[in-house]
Amino acid sequence: MGGRRQGVGIHRRVRLPLFALLLAFCAPVLATGPYNTSSEGGDARLMLKGRDPVAYFTLGKSTPGDPAIKTDFDGVTYRFVSEEHRLAFMKNPFKYVPAFGGFCANSIVYAIPWGGEPDTWKIIDGRLYIFAGEWPRRYFLMDEENNLRLAQRYWKSEVEGSIAIVQRARRLALHVPHYRTDADLANAWKTMTGEAQ
Repeated sequence: MGGRRQGVGIHRRVRLPLFALLLAFCAPVLATGPYNTSSEGGDARLMLKGRDPVAYFTLGKSTPGDPAIKTDFDGVTYRFVSEEHRLAFMKNPFKYVPAFGGFCANSIVYAIPWGGEPDTWKIIDGRLYIFAGEWPRRYFLMDEENNLRLAQRYWKSEVEGSIAIVQRARRLALHVPHYRTDADLANAWKTMTGEAQ
């Protein structure tokens, strides 16, 4: 009986450091929540890699914000090119924040919070959508209305409020019913436009 207790004690000592190590590894990831953030300078949870969210609407382009002109909203930091843009954002932040936490809109169609490059974007019905690159943007726009509906559905039912890395792993292992590989999407694009990827 004494040997059994000793074994349990050893097992506990091994398990606790492994759990602590896992927690330490995951803590930065867990803190990111439903946002696609980066870290730069003193901004640990920076949205849009520092691009000004208002500039997409007023200047029509992805524009780096000034690190000295910023505000926090919902636990993440946004930078702006001017105080005017910062004030416009603060007056109505929901007008300017990117849809789907800044993750690639095409990935959210498949309930996978992944990617999102602020230089590849589109404003649809007054909302800013970010994509992982030009090809994911094109794939999304092949069936914009349906893809938007699917992305909104999966964002609300699965992704929003989730731990991004856990949700990503889950949906990479267990695909949504309408899942299409990159090759499937490239073939659909070629059929639709005659243009190869």
